[in-house]
Amino acid sequence: MTLVDAATSIASKFPVKATIEFRGETTLIVDRATIKDICWFCKNELGFDYLLDITSVDNFGEEPRFEVVYELYSFASGIHLRLKLSVSEDELEVPTVADIWSTANWHEREIFDMMGIKFAGHPDLRRILMWEGYPYYPLRKDFPLAGKSSAVPEVAFSKPAPLEGGPFVTVPSTATVKDREPRSRRQD
Repeated sequence: MTLVDAATSIASKFPVKATIEFRGETTLIVDRATIKDICWFCKNELGFDYLLDITSVDNFGEEPRFEVVYELYSFASGIHLRLKLSVSEDELEVPTVADIWSTANWHEREIFDMMGIKFAGHPDLRRILMWEGYPYYPLRKDFPLAGKSSAVPEVAFSKPAPLEGGPFVTVPSTATVKDREPRSRRQD
């Protein structure tokens, strides 16, 4: 099967809003309501047995604001396919594909944690990087680069970390890495 065959097969069974070809890569823009069925079809009928990644994009200032991007790969055919869907800020929910590819579990949790997009039917949708109860989504473009203040100063650093000194600074020499390991020079 070729990439063109896969894209044509998907477009013949599901509504595809657009097909984008760029530098040998194919992206299908699909509807959020059909993503689970399309993913199931891609894995079970077309042989896209590997979910490389799921990621999200914040198009701050545009509507719909968010995009969710699925990167699929077929080992048997050696082809890569990208599926993309739009998510409005008013409806931040997408069906989970964790029951199709188990690796989607962590990808979806990271998107939820960093962007605030929920995945309906996810088996364990909770934060994966930030702590439970953290009120913000750090990868959104409206999140300030300097961060936001926190009531938990020992977790969210309020002062910049020093870039010089500290226990992990090596000294240039001709010694081996083992001999230059900074923890071996610690005076405890």
